[in-house]
Amino acid sequence: MNKHLGMAGSIAAYFIDSKLTVLIIISAVLLGVFAIIVTPREEEPQIIVPMIDVFVEMPGASAKEVEQRVTAPMEKLINEIPGVEYVYSTSSPGSSMAIVRFYVGQNIENSIVKVYNKLYSNFDKVPPGASTPIVKPRSIDDVPVLALTFWGKDYDAYRLRQLVARINDQVKSVKDVSETTIIGGRQRQIRVTLDSPKLAAYNLTAGHVQQAISSSNRNLPAGALQSSNNAIILESGQFLNGADDVRNVVVSVSAGMPIYVGDVAEVEDGPEDANNYVGFSFGKNEHGRNESSLAGHYHAVTLSVAKRTGKNAIVVCDHVVEKVESLRGTLIPSDVQYTVTRNYGETANEKSNELLLHMMIAVVSVTLLIAFALGKKESIVVAIAVPVTLALTILVFYLYGYTLNRITLFALIFSIGILVDDAIVVVENIVRHFRMPDNKNRNLMEVATEAVDEVGNPTILATFAVIAAILPLAFVGGLMGPYMRPIPVGASAAMVFSLLVAFVISPWASYRILKGEASSHGGGHEDGQFSAQEGWTTRFYRKMMNPLIASGANRFKFFVLLSSASVRRDRSTAAEARGSQDAAFRQQE
Repeated sequence: MNKHLGMAGSIAAYFIDSKLTVLIIISAVLLGVFAIIVTPREEEPQIIVPMIDVFVEMPGASAKEVEQRVTAPMEKLINEIPGVEYVYSTSSPGSSMAIVRFYVGQNIENSIVKVYNKLYSNFDKVPPGASTPIVKPRSIDDVPVLALTFWGKDYDAYRLRQLVARINDQVKSVKDVSETTIIGGRQRQIRVTLDSPKLAAYNLTAGHVQQAISSSNRNLPAGALQSSNNAIILESGQFLNGADDVRNVVVSVSAGMPIYVGDVAEVEDGPEDANNYVGFSFGKNEHGRNESSLAGHYHAVTLSVAKRTGKNAIVVCDHVVEKVESLRGTLIPSDVQYTVTRNYGETANEKSNELLLHMMIAVVSVTLLIAFALGKKESIVVAIAVPVTLALTILVFYLYGYTLNRITLFALIFSIGILVDDAIVVVENIVRHFRMPDNKNRNLMEVATEAVDEVGNPTILATFAVIAAILPLAFVGGLMGPYMRPIPVGASAAMVFSLLVAFVISPWASYRILKGEASSHGGGHEDGQFSAQEGWTTRFYRKMMNPLIASGANRFKFFVLLSSASVRRDRSTAAEARGSQDAAFRQQE
């Protein structure tokens, strides 16, 4: 074994006949498969842009007064918070709203704490009549990932709303569900319609009735009784459960007789007035199903579900659908149907699978191209190196906290074109050394190691030159920075792994797959005679380049030909530009 090997040759010499190499290949592929399975999937990458809404009420104040006394001082305080990029504010009669946006990448929890601390530490500056500020963060995860629309042939909006409210309680218990919203339907409402003449007869006002009802609708702790190491919690009052409870609330006493709410008002228990509508139209024979009896328009209620930050939308959506399906026959009657009207997890999974398929097509295309240009056996070596590199790159995405989306998968597809370079250079040089007559009777492991060492330093330099050109894109600021960052990060990681694979796995695979090249081919060329064993691309290259290298006149003619072709191209481009301008002027005239 050659004792004067460089870094690349030493790595190749250690792994070319090591059992660890097989374990590295298997482990890398399995880790890549694991990363594909467990990495959350989405259509677009999530960009953390902390945004917080601040609401302040000031009843009775005009918009100008709200602006001067509430909005302007609040803006000054918020702008003092580190990390705030800008503040939008809206002043309207009786209320003020400020939208606080922090710089991209700021921690959302820390941003909320900063706003809370700033506002509440200056609460003594709130003008009289203004309410306590309400701080409400906004996040990309507030967008629903799943929407289930419930409908039934014999169900109105009121009954559907009550049913979906019970289903909502079950859905909230599903793991990683952050927020649920019921859209449509009509909620239960106890309506109290006052009778003005009766109020006047008893010398009462609407305020008396309101205060009596609110005072009765309470359940408060009243202390505890302790005896024999036992404590009994006492509570006073109870909540009003129906129209009868409201009617029996005592408003006042007149002539020694109690005056009830039912004496001065009409109390109704039923659905509220509709403030939004959700409908569901069902066509005939959709998806081949006989639905002629269900065709029509129905009242409907939609239950939307949002996931927690960083959780896999596909898993959350599947668990929610499974939970709702398990309620059939118990909580959900047989005559109530539901339709998935939005499933972000399903669409994200479809897009991810489509891009993964395209990535595999790209791998196969590159392998076929190498088989056409270098040879079938050489393409097998590269076909081993590329999946290992991609698998390790996907593992980096998982460990780095990225999701599988169109940007990260595009980074992988983009990487395929550049990560094969290292493997091609190493494999081609190993084949060349195997075919050299001087190496015919030598130990092929030593020959392969020397071949790797020969191109090791240029390959390292070329790899890090590509990384130096791509990696700075990862430090771009603004919204485009985190959006496009997986491309330079993924491509740089792929290049590093491709270099390691070229020095570790490619020599191991080349020795076992290509060693027949040395025993069956004489190889080499002498006195300008090309060997018949060289590939057709190598022979074509030698045929084109040797005359240019050997003759200065041929080189001069070649450069003149290139220069004249470039001049003709520039003139043609200029003529096309002038023609376009003339056409534009004629259209204006």
